[in-house]
Amino acid sequence: MNSLKTHKTQSINIKGKLFTFDRPLVMGILNITPDSFYDGGQHNNVEQAMVKANELLINGADIIDIGAYSSRPGAPLISVQEELNRAIPVIEKLHKAYPDAILSIDTFRAEVAEAAITAGAHIINDVSGGTIDPNMFATVAQLQVPYILMHMRGIPENMQELTTYDDIVEDVATFLAEKVNQLRALGVKDIILDPGFGFAKNLDQNYELLHRLEELQYLGLPILGGLSRKSMIYKKLNITPSEALTGTIVLNTILLTKGIHILRVHDVAEAKQTIDLLFNPIL
Repeated sequence: MNSLKTHKTQSINIKGKLFTFDRPLVMGILNITPDSFYDGGQHNNVEQAMVKANELLINGADIIDIGAYSSRPGAPLISVQEELNRAIPVIEKLHKAYPDAILSIDTFRAEVAEAAITAGAHIINDVSGGTIDPNMFATVAQLQVPYILMHMRGIPENMQELTTYDDIVEDVATFLAEKVNQLRALGVKDIILDPGFGFAKNLDQNYELLHRLEELQYLGLPILGGLSRKSMIYKKLNITPSEALTGTIVLNTILLTKGIHILRVHDVAEAKQTIDLLFNPIL
């Protein structure tokens, strides 16, 4: 029996190394916020963040995604300075302690993205797909670092009011294609797509997007799937986020069968084990 394979995709240059995604990568989530939906407040000082980052790396995270601004539905706005105050000390310390680790900054603000890259991050993960900060695309082009382009409408405060689509998958694909064209025109070379599970999408739309995910492969770019412990799991099962690990593993398995290239997760060890089981042939 042959193992699964990722969908053939463009390689991405991260820190001067080409990643071909023959085997899926795992992005470990490091929330340094007081109000994230699952682990808010658990790692929101430098010492706690370092402990969590060490755990993620020991468990096999290929990338650490550092978020200092909660993007959960209804999340309140915080100032640029507050986001910088949370993120930059953690990035600087992580970069010094783990110089070989790949760090991603989860932000939709160009100013924060630029400061994070200067501090030692390597990837910009923008949940807004460049729709909130008009300077983001130009900043990415200037920095020439990989950019994760996610589909979202509105802002975290109001995105769940903006869930009317003609066809959820076609509309997401069109949005991503248009943004890719804009980025290419500016000279951005390394782009990763994220369909944005849970962002401006209702429960049924999330599952339709999941089951038709292969329709987004036509752009030939790596795709990231981030549905770890999200409401599409715990609301459907009538449980809490803390009880949603099993559901996360099941849906991550579906993502992997559809050729996903990166899993963004809270639980790195479980994601790595899932990949090991699916991407190793049975002898």
